[in-house]
Amino acid sequence: MKSILDLTALELGSKIKKREIGVIEAAKASLARMEALEPKLNCYVTVDERLTLAQAEKVQRQIDKGELRSPLAGVPVAIKDNLCMEGMPTTCSSHILENFVPTYTAEAVKRLLDAGAVVLGKTNMDEFAMGSTTETSAFGVTKNPWNPEHVPGGSSGGSCAAVAANECFYALGSDTGGSIRQPSSYCGVTGIKPTYGTVSRYGLIAYGSSLDQIGPVGKNVEDCAAVLELIASYDQKDSTSIRQRDLDFTSGLRDDVEKMRIGIPRDYFGEGLDKEVKAAVLKAAEVFREKGALVEEFDLSLVEYAIPAYYVIASAEASSNLSRFDGVKYGFRTKMYEGLHDMYKKSRSEGFGPEVKRRIMLGSFVLSSGYYDAYYLKALRTKALIKKAFDKAFLRYDVILGPTAPSTAPKLGESLSDPLKMYLGDIYTISVNLAGLPGMSVPCGRDSKGLPIGLQLIGDCFKEKHIIRAGYAYECSRSSEQPVLAGENEDIPQRIQGGAGI
Repeated sequence: MKSILDLTALELGSKIKKREIGVIEAAKASLARMEALEPKLNCYVTVDERLTLAQAEKVQRQIDKGELRSPLAGVPVAIKDNLCMEGMPTTCSSHILENFVPTYTAEAVKRLLDAGAVVLGKTNMDEFAMGSTTETSAFGVTKNPWNPEHVPGGSSGGSCAAVAANECFYALGSDTGGSIRQPSSYCGVTGIKPTYGTVSRYGLIAYGSSLDQIGPVGKNVEDCAAVLELIASYDQKDSTSIRQRDLDFTSGLRDDVEKMRIGIPRDYFGEGLDKEVKAAVLKAAEVFREKGALVEEFDLSLVEYAIPAYYVIASAEASSNLSRFDGVKYGFRTKMYEGLHDMYKKSRSEGFGPEVKRRIMLGSFVLSSGYYDAYYLKALRTKALIKKAFDKAFLRYDVILGPTAPSTAPKLGESLSDPLKMYLGDIYTISVNLAGLPGMSVPCGRDSKGLPIGLQLIGDCFKEKHIIRAGYAYECSRSSEQPVLAGENEDIPQRIQGGAGI
């Protein structure tokens, strides 16, 4: 018999609809779990128990009246702290926004609330989503529930760790260069980065506007598909939002990959890939072959240019987007200053952390006179070439398969001491954002340290159903051996034999 916390989001939603579990009961179970684990994991930046329970009471009344029909009505959710929510602080895990309370709600969050979601709180993240470990947060590091000596990944590390530790049933994250998929891999959960334009970015505090996309993190593919179906929509408030006819993602949940064409880029299996990660991913490829898929290797090319192109483009857009945080209109303002320009400099110097400053300076440099053509325009041309390489690949394949990250979760402090190493952790995910494609990370095993390994499935634009179908079929083949999520034991440092890590 599963406890409430062990249920998937859809399982809980079903039991709430059948009156087997109450919405308040589910919310209280999550809050109790958070109270027990948060001092050790630090997944959340903001929690408002009073607001959560008030939402739960309201949703229960709506369900009782038959006003809410969503399969996820009443299910507690966590929201990444760069998504605005009216009346709740939204900090981007930065001192410069630590007192900012939005007067509006992000469209993706609003759609969840309209469907009856109960928000537990805002999750920790790398400051302004700049990082791959959730260690650059101004409010302390988040720890990996499988082993608290390791990072959860980033920048959506708080959301992924919260799902892995059963501190929520699903979560929203954002993905600029792998920030949903990479921490999903490190934390042993499932995460989807949709095609650019599928989910409205209205209310998402921007990092790289041409790359950012909101997506779900869940316990399995089925949950993620159901959440994506709720949050995907055309939104006239977002100029990059795209109107689509078919947003029925759950129809892709079929255990059938017969004759599906799956390509494996040789470029993804070269130097720098951990041996255990490589073995787990290739073993997953064999599962697809055994289920009737046509699996073959191919050359993707241009992979080595993805990281420099991404960091030039993302940093350039970040330097522009973050110019609005100047201490004048909202957010942090320094106390001691002489004149307007001194206030600008001191407010930004004291409010931003070192990683954000590093990327602002890099972005300002590549956009400056004399360097714009040499760096920024060249990066944009490289981005276009990467998109062409993927377009060519998708003429032959339905799905591209590879590792999500080159290794399992590194130890705390290892990446921050070497920023280049941290940037290389996104080598397999960045190209997907540059090309605007959908990608998903699905757990595919664990290494000798007991840390999760993620399998990445990449689809063509607006072909989320292909990766959902492939991910679901793979999940079905492993259902009997799938380890329980982290969080089954209150004593976090102690591993459970044959289970997950806390």
